[in-house]
Amino acid sequence: MMQLSPFTDIAQKSPFGYNPVMRVRTPVDFGLMIRQARRSRGMTQQQLARAAAVGRQWIVEIEAGKPRAELGRVLQTLAALDLSLTIHGEGIPELRKSANPIDAIDLQDVLDVHRRTPS
Repeated sequence: MMQLSPFTDIAQKSPFGYNPVMRVRTPVDFGLMIRQARRSRGMTQQQLARAAAVGRQWIVEIEAGKPRAELGRVLQTLAALDLSLTIHGEGIPELRKSANPIDAIDLQDVLDVHRRTPS
């Protein structure tokens, strides 16, 4: 049975077994989650850096809770660890109305709108 970290809120049943779901509220929480995922896969920081196409120093900083990490690199790192990002929240009216919160918001649509909006 998989042992869950202190940062794990719940475990969800998937077709492939139990997947830990971690509540990340701070950059330090995020860094600890990245470190735990990397170590559980037996990867060094250098191996993760290569797999994510980032520098080792960037991995060191993100694991330490770097507060201003570039989103693209964060997503590359999550992909290299075979992790995904899911956002839940009561503060998003569309999510409260939907029976299935995952269907309520498409992150790519949100990003596309912001890319087209002049600064």
